[in-house]
Amino acid sequence: MLRFYFDKASGKYMISVRDLEIRIGARVLMQDVNFRVDKGDKVGLVGRNGAGKTTLTKILAGDGQASAGFVETTGEIGYLPQDPRSGDPEELARTRILNARGLGDLVAQMTKASEDMGSVDEAVYQSAMRKYANAEERFNAAGGYAAEAEAEAIASNLGLKEHILNQPLKTLSGGQRRRIELARILFSDAQSMILDEPTNHLDADSVIWLRDFLKSYQGGLIVISHDVELIGETVNRIFYLDAMRTVIDVYNMGWKQYLKQREADEERRKRERSNAEKKASQLQLQAAKFGAKATKAVAAQQMLRRAERLLSNLDEVREQDRVAKIRFPDPAPCGKTPLMASNLSKSYGSLEIFTAVDLAIDKGSKVVVLGLNGAGKTTLLRMLAGLDQPDTGAVEPGHGLKVGYYAQEHETLDVSKSVLENMQRAAPQLADVDARKVLGSFLFSGDDVNKPAGVLSGGEKTRLALASLVVSSANVLLLDEPTNNLDPASREEILRALATFTGAVVLVSHDEGAVSALNPERVLILPDGVEDIWNDGYLDLITLS
Repeated sequence: MLRFYFDKASGKYMISVRDLEIRIGARVLMQDVNFRVDKGDKVGLVGRNGAGKTTLTKILAGDGQASAGFVETTGEIGYLPQDPRSGDPEELARTRILNARGLGDLVAQMTKASEDMGSVDEAVYQSAMRKYANAEERFNAAGGYAAEAEAEAIASNLGLKEHILNQPLKTLSGGQRRRIELARILFSDAQSMILDEPTNHLDADSVIWLRDFLKSYQGGLIVISHDVELIGETVNRIFYLDAMRTVIDVYNMGWKQYLKQREADEERRKRERSNAEKKASQLQLQAAKFGAKATKAVAAQQMLRRAERLLSNLDEVREQDRVAKIRFPDPAPCGKTPLMASNLSKSYGSLEIFTAVDLAIDKGSKVVVLGLNGAGKTTLLRMLAGLDQPDTGAVEPGHGLKVGYYAQEHETLDVSKSVLENMQRAAPQLADVDARKVLGSFLFSGDDVNKPAGVLSGGEKTRLALASLVVSSANVLLLDEPTNNLDPASREEILRALATFTGAVVLVSHDEGAVSALNPERVLILPDGVEDIWNDGYLDLITLS
């Protein structure tokens, strides 16, 4: 059983883990895990997709259960999951951030009291005066206007404009919601932070600002990120989760030194195993010779036991991490222009997202959609996929249209269904054995196909969503940030598959490499709906979009 201890008084450590074991079904993700994260420790948690990084962070944050072991924490932990869904959907984004220090509701109370002070009713006026004074006193005690300015500065540096902060959470895109949660955690003054892919949905300037913030952070930090520059510049320890050995190797050093040391460790393990196997082989041969003689039988048994001990005490040599083998099949036949849209517009209340957007997707064409965060890129893809309706205009399917939609927040997956059931839902005509074969190429094998999609890591959800696209025979792919949450090897495999796909693609991405691999012909810039022939000058806008 996993036990949690929360020690508010002790300053010895931020997070302490003893004898931790994590299983998913019969599969052991890690065992005998022991480590401490002290004040000032900045840990990069690394390992291949599916090794258990996200599962471990959930458990450390108190959002998950493990099979055995102890987790002790000191003070508050600010936890950013890959798919944050926290907060009242009706709550304003500004209030959500400020409430990290208890300020948001106080500001709302002061605002309401200010309105009531305008009442001509003396009783209402006097009550409002008292409420305002009480709320203002508590507001000032919690940091007051200086703290409010600090929150606004953090939000601004994460690309959250004033009009976004004044919107209810329910009206925001997935990327905006994630940045709100990140701003909330950075503003919270938490003694420890656990951040799972914090650079997702951030533009280049925001990523640079975040690196500087984390470098100056004084608490304990655990971060998962495929942004090598962020890891290289901010962490002073590396925890490598070795999926094959089911252990965590702790390296008390920075990223560059870790890479050298890990390579040296792997070479040492190979030498030790090679030497031990040679000695064990010699002992086994000698034991076989002795075993033929009755007088040497005891000595033969001793030699065999020595050989077994030599091999049993060895660490496993790390094998090359497996990579999903992705190839999009030939798209289903379609007409010259399988997808068209005219005069599309979308608003949330008084907030206009985009207006009068026209688009024609020709057979086999490659289009990139650019725009700042909140410009409506995800909204447009959801309209083209038939999931959202425009306020004006229409999406017009052409002859033979077959759409495959990849959602950046994996909304197309049914988290209550298993991996295999999700695949069969995407392609009902697919036989069970064929579905398992495709899933195997995406690294889901054996009991993995029976896992609920809800327990998968971000990288595993990405692989499952892509596997569903592969079996769809789509002739128009709508891809919303398809390389998020992927390790470098899996990302390269996706880019290779994109480059060879003969169907049409509409891509939204902050990843310059993904756009270059697509080799687009056209670009659509939101919110104005301006369309242009692609040229490499637009690459500079990718990380800003």
